[in-house]
Amino acid sequence: MIKTLKYKKKLRLFLGQVYILNALTEYRISKRNQAMVLAIVLINGCTVGPDFQRPSPPTVNHYLRAMPVAHERVQIKNVAIQHFDENATISNEWWTIFSSPTLNALVQQALIHNPSLVSAEAALRQAQEYVVEQGGYYYPTVQAGYSPGRQKNAVGTISPTLTSGEPLYTLHTAQLSISYAPDVFGLNRRTIESLQAQEESQRFQLEATRLTLISNVVATAIQQAAISAQIAATKNIIETEAKLMTLLQRQAELGFASGLDVAAQETALAQSEQTLPPLNKQLAQTRNLLAILAGKLPAEGGFDDFDLDRLQLPMSLPLTLPSKLVEQRPDVRAAEAQMHAASAQVGVAIANRLPQLSISAMYGGSANKFSEMFLNNNIFWGVTGNLVQTIFDGGTLLHRQRATQAAFEQTTAQYRSIVLAAFQNVADTLYAIDADNQALSAALKADSASQKALLLTNAQLKLGATNALVLLNAEQANQQTRISKIQSQAARFADTIALYQALGGGADIDKVDVTMRARNAADF
Repeated sequence: MIKTLKYKKKLRLFLGQVYILNALTEYRISKRNQAMVLAIVLINGCTVGPDFQRPSPPTVNHYLRAMPVAHERVQIKNVAIQHFDENATISNEWWTIFSSPTLNALVQQALIHNPSLVSAEAALRQAQEYVVEQGGYYYPTVQAGYSPGRQKNAVGTISPTLTSGEPLYTLHTAQLSISYAPDVFGLNRRTIESLQAQEESQRFQLEATRLTLISNVVATAIQQAAISAQIAATKNIIETEAKLMTLLQRQAELGFASGLDVAAQETALAQSEQTLPPLNKQLAQTRNLLAILAGKLPAEGGFDDFDLDRLQLPMSLPLTLPSKLVEQRPDVRAAEAQMHAASAQVGVAIANRLPQLSISAMYGGSANKFSEMFLNNNIFWGVTGNLVQTIFDGGTLLHRQRATQAAFEQTTAQYRSIVLAAFQNVADTLYAIDADNQALSAALKADSASQKALLLTNAQLKLGATNALVLLNAEQANQQTRISKIQSQAARFADTIALYQALGGGADIDKVDVTMRARNAADF
């Protein structure tokens, strides 16, 4: 909408200039008025270079060659299947779908204190100031100066030229200078257009940083919950195997078990205990990461505990239409803004090869006394016009223009690459969610079967109907299936987060209300 209004404004300006020129030829007006009208036309000028056109979105209707099972809402035994809804909208606070007040509070802390987000906000403010700064070149530059001086003349040398024979005198000079460079060929307009596009790019990069930060916080919290669940499962396994170890030792004393059975169980117990320290290390590192994401030192944060069983997994997932994806992905919009900036730089390079017009004027006074500076005989003024056209520069400006055209082609290719990557992200995530549903179904079946097998084997061992090696195999199978079930559950959460991130996070990035925060880099 903004770009449409801008183009209409340019069209009205052009038509107005044509109307004025026609008036000069169709009506007899004074030469003075003609000069004034022509001056207005020159000041309004034109804008050389290409006008940026937004790339058309991809015309495909699907992200995949064939939609996964989840799209068809096929039921899998014992598993609540996640399915996709193309009519659903994504909330700006999409992380609240997991129904965890602790997680919500952690995300809010990260949005306030994370230094990467503060840095991105500062970069946006910098880009905004550059736009305002460049806009100042639309106006004349006015400077005032006052220069008092005390001097002694060489009376013996230049005394014939002096009206008085005094060797010492004071001179007061005050001057007002005005300079103005009309934007005849749109050099300043194209420069501002490029800076505005860079400001847009920074705004989209800020939103991309925000989305990445939120996704990392939520994903790390899910990872912490999964590791905690694995630790709890591992501790239960170690406890069970320790009890079995005690049972086998008693049976060995009674002659119902061999030394080989006891040694095998000792090995199994030691192997289970060996898996616990790496999990504890991962848990500590995950908590440290959560503290850093929230803008805190490791010793100050990371105390929040998350439980997979207390997190709600959404069953209905939004699926943006492919034609809308490029509008919602901040990285795609940032790449588009970079294209726009590069396009405007082509116009800047073209305008630099055309004549440069400037006008300057001065008015002032000079006298031996401060109060007499602006008496009639002490006043001076001047008006100067300057028109410069580069005739020969060794091809510098020409090759600079060609360089900007190559830069525009580069940003165009980069934009296309980012669009392709965005569609790949969504496609990969859709396949992953479908695979997660089926993997969890298989993990649940395996876990149920291994638990039954372990119970039966334990009962048989107590009756002497089997040996410890069979029980050992049953325990190892049960341990693996329990860990696999936890990992499958965590994968569904992780890929759900990845889908929301791939779809752009739900924020209307054309209307993002950014709260700017100035921070001291030394503050923690």
